[in-house]
Amino acid sequence: MWDARFGGEAGQLAREEEDQLFEQARKAPEGDLRAFEALVQQNQNRIVADCRHITRDESVAEDLAQEVFVKAYFGMQNFEGRSSFRHWLQVIKVHHCLNHLKRIRKNQVSIDHEEEGMANSVQLSTADKTLERLTDRQRIHLILESMPETLRLPLVLRDMDELSYEEVAAHLKISLSAAKMRIKRAREWFRERYEGEANAPGR
Repeated sequence: MWDARFGGEAGQLAREEEDQLFEQARKAPEGDLRAFEALVQQNQNRIVADCRHITRDESVAEDLAQEVFVKAYFGMQNFEGRSSFRHWLQVIKVHHCLNHLKRIRKNQVSIDHEEEGMANSVQLSTADKTLERLTDRQRIHLILESMPETLRLPLVLRDMDELSYEEVAAHLKISLSAAKMRIKRAREWFRERYEGEANAPGR
């Protein structure tokens, strides 16, 4: 259920086609951007949405996504081929967005910060009527945006960006056990709110 919502829409065949297109982009003559522009077009909406989920700031999501693609373009020749194009692009995006967050927040919120949890509960509660009018994907986005950052970030990195637990821990500079614990808590947090809203009277 979870994977189908967040990462299952692009099948293995589509990813293989992306990898082939990426190789074309890497081998293209200087100034020939057709293959890379095709990759941008295929991935732009997803990268913008992911930037918004990580930063919780819609006003900068498109700019961050554009910067991610610029970094990817100029980093193509350094690609070592140890992962798929999509995974490589995800890592660039995650690193760029987390650096953005570091620039605007010097102190990361603790996972046990009760005030943040209470504030987000109020935020989600006030959004209930809005949730009833939204599509499934929109409701997912709204619930994610109401999630505390210390849960949202590892969840997005693991289940949307498909990073390994080890990569999540490395990017967030936390232990592997902490990464697993936060992801578990985040999935439970999301499931409780999503299923609670889906089963609410009138739906």
